[in-house]
Order: sequence, then structure tokens, then C-alpha cells
Amino acid sequence: MPKPPPTTDRPDSKDAELTRLRAQNAEQAKQIAELLQRIRDLEARLGKDSHNSSKPPSSDPPFKKPPPRSRRVRSGMKPGGQKDHPGATRALVEDPEHRIVVPLEGLCGCGRDCAELAVEVLPERRQVIDLVVRREVTEYRTVTGVCSCGQVHCSAFPDALGAPVQYGPGLSALAVYLTHYQLLPYRRSAELLGVLAGITLSPATLVGMGREAAARLAAPVAAIGQSIVRSVVAHADETGMRVAGALQWLHVLCTSVLTFYAVHAKRGAEALTGIGLLDGFRGILVHDHWRAYLSTPAQHAFCNAHHLRELIALAEADPVLSWPKQLIALLCEANDATVAARAAGLETLPGPVVEGFFTRYDTILAEGAFFHPQRLPPPGSRRRVKQTPAYNLVARLRTHRDEVMRFVTDLRVPFDNNQAERDLRMPKLKQKVSGCFRAPEGAAAFATVRSYLSTLRKQSIDLYPALVMTFRGQPPMPHLP
Repeated sequence: MPKPPPTTDRPDSKDAELTRLRAQNAEQAKQIAELLQRIRDLEARLGKDSHNSSKPPSSDPPFKKPPPRSRRVRSGMKPGGQKDHPGATRALVEDPEHRIVVPLEGLCGCGRDCAELAVEVLPERRQVIDLVVRREVTEYRTVTGVCSCGQVHCSAFPDALGAPVQYGPGLSALAVYLTHYQLLPYRRSAELLGVLAGITLSPATLVGMGREAAARLAAPVAAIGQSIVRSVVAHADETGMRVAGALQWLHVLCTSVLTFYAVHAKRGAEALTGIGLLDGFRGILVHDHWRAYLSTPAQHAFCNAHHLRELIALAEADPVLSWPKQLIALLCEANDATVAARAAGLETLPGPVVEGFFTRYDTILAEGAFFHPQRLPPPGSRRRVKQTPAYNLVARLRTHRDEVMRFVTDLRVPFDNNQAERDLRMPKLKQKVSGCFRAPEGAAAFATVRSYLSTLRKQSIDLYPALVMTFRGQPPMPHLP
């Protein structure tokens, strides 16, 4: 009897094939999960703009409908002046530079020339306000004289006149005002002065005027910085700035009435140490939770506008999640409560109100931690696993709860870091309009002059007269609390 052919479907081969397919399926499932997460990350990145991230509004695509950036409720009224609101018009000047009496013209019905009539000036007045810009040259001449004893005497030019031709404080002040406050490029500022006043200036001359102003303002700006160090609450922020073709950082330390700028090649702790102000600051520092600021000896308060944008991004990415919306509502409610308390003259919120906010805060973030657990490395692996943005946000909000809610426990602390962001907006605009700084000395001079002008602007002090006094050697000192 013939033997049956040998079979290849032995039990051990089937088990091996099944094991291989299961491993392949597991590997494919892992790859699919990674790809899906990568797709979600890319979609979230594409969906970010100024309302759900720290990207500036200027980066928003023009074809996309602008997102709402304000939490204010619409009043229902039309824009502009409302019906029956009190109007305002410019008052007449009592001492005009010129007066013109309009003469009588034409013939009377009787045929007499009206120009021959005796006239009386009527009380009604009308005035035209205009602007006249002109060059004014002052020439200095020295004299000589001989005394009766025969000795010859000669007068000397004032010490400020060191060259045959130079520019006065009024022109220098206007040039610095245009370039450092109105943020016009040097070439366009020179063109403007040439058109209006007929004074031909080179852009290099305007650069020199800016550096001269910075040298004269070094002492007042240093005093501004030391006054900020003594403040109870201060704001800090930084932004990138191109200097000599390289990326540097413009740092700002400010209050509602003081501003101090500094340019440094670094962004982190090395820059803060190099600038030297925050080492002595012992008040409450409001910032956007940049890690370098946490190394300073100050108390800290985090900007909640950043948190709101991150929470909005999470809520839009996964509408099923409820905790981001709940935390947004809680932060806004707490902010409204602090605003109302300050308006009522309160120094602190009532204890039960504060405790209620903290209890809800902890409960909401506990839910967030449940939905976004920490990613752990595979067994036996020591490599660091990248966490999700949601987990990182929840962990930061829980770890730094006191810094996030500082505005609730101390009414001197604002809800956000908008003060510093506003102070950085104009220097950032200068870079967009005028381009980068070609030398570190120019960037440092701009930071010094802009510190002084921003401080005067906050204190409602006229800038141009102050710059004129600066070039006369007597810069007005701003009020230092």
C-alpha cells in the first residue's frame, strides 16, 4: 500500500504564520496610529492663527474670515457717534499770528463805491489753521577790540558751536522723532525734511542724530530701569529682531507708566543676566511662562491670554471635549470678578469667592488630566516620549496653579501680559517698515531712545519739546514712582 504524501500544514508552521501575521498587524496598527496622530498635528498646525495661538494677526491669511478676538458682547448700537451725543468743534484762537480784515467791495445801489464807506469791524470771526515749515539759519560772528592799553581782545564762539555748519536742536529733535517714534525709515525721513524745509540731509546724518540722542538719554533711561526694578508689578516679554543680518532679541521690562528696552543676542537666562535688571527685581513679574523668567527671584504671574488661545485651539480640535470650554468660562468669569472688585475699590476678592474659583479650577484640570494621560515609553526603553500639546498644557496649568491664578489672589496683578505685548508692537512695526538694523550700535541706540519716548508717552508728556531739550543738554526726567 503506497504511503500518503507529506503535508506542509503542520501545526507548528500554522502557529508560526499566525504569530507573524499578528506581529505584522500590530506593527501596522502602530504605524496607522502614528500617522493618524501626525495628520491631526498637521491639521491643528494649519488651523492655527492669531485667535488660537501666539501667532500675530499679521500672519493670518487674507482669504480666511478673521476670527473673533474680543470677549466683549455686542451692544447692538451702530459704530460711530450715537444720536443726540454732545458734539465738539475746534475753538477759535484768541491770539492768531495774522489778522485779515475783509474790505468792502463793489458798488452801492446809488452808484457809490463801497470801498469809500466808513466801516466798523463786526464781532464774527472765522479762522484758518495752517502749517508753515521753513528753514531758519542763525549765523554767529565774533568781534575783536583793542583796549586803551593796547591789548587786543576777541570774542569766542559758544562751546556748542564746534563746526562751521551744524544742525540745531530743533532739527535734530524732529529727525529723531520721525525715525524713533513715528518709525519712518531714515531715507524717507531725510526726504520729508528736504521737501518740507528744504534741508538736505543724508540717512547717515539721521543715524548719527539718533546715536547722539541715545548718549544724552543714557542716564534718564538707566533711572527708568531702576525705577521698574522697585515696582510692585512689572511685565516682561521679548521678540526677535534682525541685527546685522543675525537674529537677536529685543527685551522689554515695563509698567503702565515706564518702559525699558534692551537688545541682546540671546533670549534666555543669559540675556536676562546680561541686561541686569531682573536680578534685583523682587516684585511680581507678569510674563508668558517662558522658562528663563522662572529663574529670576521674583514672584511670577502667567499671561492668561496665552492660556485662552491654547484652550480655544483644543476646543476647536476636539469639540467633544468639555473641559477646555469650562476652563475658558472660569478664567473669563474670574477676570470679570476682579475687574468689578477693582471698580468697587476692593483690595481683595472675598475668601469664599477665591476658594470657589480654585476648587472649580482643580476639578476641571483633573478632568483634563483624565482625558489626556501621560505617554509612557515602551517597557525597557529610556528614551523620552513626546507628549501631546493637551497633556503639556494641563501639566503646566496644574503645576503652576498659583502663577496662573495670581490675578485672583492679588488684584494688583492683571489678567494678561498685554502691557508688554503693546510695548513690543511698535518696535516690531519699525522692523517691518524700515528693515533690520545694520549694526548693534544702532539697535542699542534705538532701544535707549525708544525707552525714553515710550515712558514720556505713557505719562502724557509732549515728545518733541522733550527731544529739543535733550539736544540742548537738559533732557526732562520723567516721573519715577
